[in-house]
Parts: sequence; C-alpha cells; structure tokens
Amino acid sequence: MANKLFITDTILRDAHQSQAATRMRLEDMLPACEALDKAGYWSLECWGGATFDSCMRFLGEDPWVRLRALKEAMPNTKLQMLFRGQNILGYKHYADDVVEAFVKKSIENGIQVIRIFDALNDPRNLEQAIKATKKYQDKYGAICEPAISFTTSPVHNDEYFVDLAVQLEKMGADVICIKDMANLLLPYNAYELVKKMKQAVNVPIHLHTHNTTGTGDMVYLKAAEAGVDIIDTALSPLANGTAQPATESIVATLQGTERDTGLNLEVLAEAANHFKKIADKLKAEKILDPKVLNVDPKTLLYQVPGGMLSNLLSQLKQANAEDKYFDVLAEVPRVRKDFGYPPLVTPTSQIVGTQAVFNILMGERYKMVTKESKALLRGEYGKLPAPVNEEVRKKAIGDDEVITCRPADLIEPELDKYREQYKDIAKSDEDVLSLALFPQVAEKFINQRDAAPVEDEVRTIYVDDAAL
Repeated sequence: MANKLFITDTILRDAHQSQAATRMRLEDMLPACEALDKAGYWSLECWGGATFDSCMRFLGEDPWVRLRALKEAMPNTKLQMLFRGQNILGYKHYADDVVEAFVKKSIENGIQVIRIFDALNDPRNLEQAIKATKKYQDKYGAICEPAISFTTSPVHNDEYFVDLAVQLEKMGADVICIKDMANLLLPYNAYELVKKMKQAVNVPIHLHTHNTTGTGDMVYLKAAEAGVDIIDTALSPLANGTAQPATESIVATLQGTERDTGLNLEVLAEAANHFKKIADKLKAEKILDPKVLNVDPKTLLYQVPGGMLSNLLSQLKQANAEDKYFDVLAEVPRVRKDFGYPPLVTPTSQIVGTQAVFNILMGERYKMVTKESKALLRGEYGKLPAPVNEEVRKKAIGDDEVITCRPADLIEPELDKYREQYKDIAKSDEDVLSLALFPQVAEKFINQRDAAPVEDEVRTIYVDDAAL
C-alpha cells in the first residue's frame, strides 16, 4: 500500500486526558499492551501533556516508571509524547539546559516521537526543543514533530499556517503536525489546508483533531483525500466527544481504498474490549463525566478544547457553581480576544479558561486577574498573535514593561541549581526534572515513594532501573 494512511492512537494519553481528567492508571494500560503493540500503529501517544502531573498528583505513580514500563511492554511500536516547547510539561518557561535535559531523558526512557508545540505558535519557543531532539536523533532514532496549534481568528488563516509550516521545516522538522485541539478545523477547510501544506513542504503532515463538534471523522476523511500522511484516533471505548474519532471506524471506512490503513480490526477489537472495562470503571467512579461524550457544535463559537472543558467543569464543581458553565463558555472567546487571540491549548487554554471563570464568578470582568494572565499579557509566554486590549493589559499589569525578545533568553541556566536544590531527595536526573517542573507535587510524591517498603512493586522497579 504505497499511499496508506498511518494511524497514531491516543488511548494511552489524550483520549483519557480529554474525557477523564488523565486518570487512567498504568495497571489499566498494561493488559492491553500486547494487542496495541501488534496493531500496526505508526505510533502510540502515551506520555506528556497532563500525564506527568496527574501521575504524581493523583495516581501515586512515577511518570518515568510508567514510560519505561510501556516501552518494555510495547517494544515494536514508536511511543509518542506531547511536549509544550519551552514550557516542557509545566506551565512556565524553563531555561534551555532544562529543556535539553528533559528531551534527552524522555528519549532515553523510551520516547521516539516528540510532538513539540507552543501555545502561541511562537517559533522561538520551539527552537530549543527541536535542537535537542535533533541532537539525539542519530543515537536513538528520535523523530522531531513540531506542531502548529490550529485556531480560527481574524489573524489565523491558511497563509499563516502554511508560512509557519515552511518555517518549521527549515528549523528541522521531520514531521509537521496540524494540532486542532478544539475540533475547529472543518472538513473542506482541512482539505484545502492539507493540500496547500503538502505543496509547500516536503515532510509528512500529521493531523490531530477531536470530535467535540461532531465533525472529526469527516475532517479526517477529507484530509485523507488531500493526502495527509498520519492522523490521530482513539480506540472506541474512549473515543469521540472531546476525544479523537474512533480508530476502528476510520480503519473500517478506508479498508479496500488507496488510503487503507492496514490495521487489523480484530486486533483493535481485542484491545478495545479491555478499554471498555476501564471506561466503565471510570464512569462508575464519576471520573468520566457524560457531558464530555456529547457532541457540542457550539464549540465552534466557544473554541474550547476537550481537556479544557473537563477542567472548567472541575473548577465550577469546586466552587459549587456548575450552573454557570454556559456563562463561562460564553466568556471564554471574549477573554481570548482581549488577550490577542491566543490558540486555546495548554497552558493558554487554562489561563484563558480560569480567567473566564473568575470574570463570571466575581461578577465583574478582571476584578481578579490571575498571575498567569498577567504573565501572558506581559509577554512572558512569547509573542501574542494579535494586539491585546490595552485597557485590560493596563488593569492587569499596570506600567510593567512588556517583553519583546525570546522569553527564554532572559532565563539563566537552571539545571545545576535544581540539582543542588534537590540533592537530598532526588535519586536520579529524572527526579531532578520532576522536581524542577512540579516542585511541590514531585517532592510530596518522591517522599511518599521512597518511604514505601522496598518490596513495593513500583519502588522495586524504580530502584532497579536507577541502578542500571
């Protein structure tokens, strides 16, 4: 099949991040790994994004142990992660030496495909992660996949995205991802954008979308017709709604065509049978909220991605204000316009979403401005795509100077500082990086982990691996 469509499955990362607040455990994954490994995927997305934080904060798992365990269980399949550019997996910019160290350790522990994105599509924020991935490419076979965060606004059009793709190819991209986190890319627009991008660059195009607005399958079908090389899908038990379109449905649709994926539906069914039990368990535990399973075409107005929807619901539940859900959704695009039309993807989705929650709950817009909103308006995250509302910026940051250079140029090397700071509790470079990104969460987790009995399975795996 010279023109087969390749598939990346998100069941181990984005599917449960979008539907169940990233609460799937390693023990929920391992029984299906044999089937997943023989399915014939281009890659399996299993790490990065919110998994790192959730593993330590909620699940009592070491994310590095999870990665090594998955690599051991699936030796024949490329493992993929989502990397937030200069933010790595956190919510602020880190120094270049920390970015490089995290890329290196991710690859050494089993990651082969690194999808690198920046919430603002500021290429300066992708530079260091791209350089680091390319640096370890020959030794480990790592694949550098910079991503374009797709959104719609008065400044985001096909020309903008194609120009960005050309720039990313020059920077060293092996594959370029169109990352449509809120399912805003409509089918015929997808056809045109993929066509234009394929004409402008020589590297494969990888398309990522969700099914939040109910158009995901059609988006993939039109993109396949336009020549897209790889798409992201999710096995059916955690597919659709705020997650990706179902893998099995796409595979069945394309069987016998020139874009046949070559995936075996019986093998996929074997893996899906296992994850159906996990989805049922997550529903019973009320972690998987049925609201995120529904199609909501109003997302085309609100532009809220799946993971952000579940976060907004969670914030409103904590405030006993679930009745304000649709008010908050309506406030999101207003805040986004004030902030210069950033794409809504981590961390800007959380920044804009949380500010929208405060604006509604406080009864006055920008009565309370989060420190992250201030940082965004101050330029700490990079260049915003469009001019901001200067009245809002003045209210938020006063007379503070706005940063115009690459933000990371203002950050001194940090890695040695972190090694010294955490020398008494970090048992490895991986621990140092966990502590650098999530200091309070990781410190609490590591102290609990290291206080566990030696016969504890996770502790034993960790010590054995660290000793190698």
